[in-house]
Amino acid sequence: MSMKLYVGNLSFGTTSSDLEQLFGQVGTVESATIVEDRDTGRSRGFGFVEMSSKEEGNAANCGIQWQGN
Repeated sequence: MSMKLYVGNLSFGTTSSDLEQLFGQVGTVESATIVEDRDTGRSRGFGFVEMSSKEEGNAANCGIQWQGN
């Protein structure tokens, strides 16, 4: 069973690919999405990452510290 994680307080330059690469270090990423403003297309500073299992989701939740843009 997969686990979807909320990822907040991201810089506006962070991409879905950045999230997928970062979370891929601790497990299999099913999807990674940055939420964008529907009018401007600009990042809203948060997103979601879906990990392939609950165990990997918990590991990511405890072990990831973003040091991005």
